[in-house]
Amino acid sequence: MIEVHSVSVLVLLLAVSAACCLGFGFVLQQNAAQRAPLGDFLSFRLLLDLMRVPRWLGGLGLMVAGMVLGAVALGKGEISLVEPLLATNLLFALALSRHQTKQALGRQGWTGLLLLAGGVSAFIMAGEPRGGSAVADPLRHWLIIGAVVGAALLLTTYAKRSRLSWGPVLLALAAGLLYGVQDALTRVSGTRFSDGGLTELFTGWQPYGVVACGVTGLVLVQSAFETAPLRMSLPALTAAEPLAGILCGVGFMGDRLRTDTGALAWEAAGLAAVMAGIVLLGLHPAMPCGTAEAERTARSLQRR
Repeated sequence: MIEVHSVSVLVLLLAVSAACCLGFGFVLQQNAAQRAPLGDFLSFRLLLDLMRVPRWLGGLGLMVAGMVLGAVALGKGEISLVEPLLATNLLFALALSRHQTKQALGRQGWTGLLLLAGGVSAFIMAGEPRGGSAVADPLRHWLIIGAVVGAALLLTTYAKRSRLSWGPVLLALAAGLLYGVQDALTRVSGTRFSDGGLTELFTGWQPYGVVACGVTGLVLVQSAFETAPLRMSLPALTAAEPLAGILCGVGFMGDRLRTDTGALAWEAAGLAAVMAGIVLLGLHPAMPCGTAEAERTARSLQRR
């Protein structure tokens, strides 16, 4: 019982540390991406341009550090436990944005913070996520992963048509779905490495799926960051990733949650509170704006 408790504390510390790195990294990346030319929208050329910006590289380094810490947490705990904790990256993003903008939290910020933190706690305490036997049927894997990736592709297609209106939200949702799949594949890759070392790891398709999801998600996220305020894109990203990760965890990785009526009600309430908190924090005026909004503001001031 003591060992289980210590592992849970370690997973908690790793996941929250990962969320801190991710939140800070997202803000620094958006600070740089908002100055990128709009002609790079949804192009790998955007990444090449951003690699020349030290602030963006710093943000990328923090994001990679967060992903590594998250991967270690996923290796030691269930994805249904780790994913809600990673969603707290928005708290750290808001903290850094607030420092940059000197904007007070106010009622909206404190309400969002309490909803997000309380929702995560309620979901974990009610669901009691625990590991189980992974589903061996590859069809189950491909159906769930295919459905999530297909939804991301559909969202990206629609985002191209509504580039500066709802496009950034759709891109962030798509990236969040891919990152959720990436988290699941990261945990599978870690299991393969533990079982058979590098040979077992690289003879499977999962590590290559991790890279594909990560790079594609990065392009989608940076395109969303450059065309919209962080408060428009980051909530969608933060909300989609844990939902996709939990779906994969329960769907084919063997994660189990309590399913009695009371537990399901608290789990649903916890997730609803998390989503509400994400929206409130994401819409907070402390979150910086993107290129499109900055240009509209400048034009409005010029007319005056």
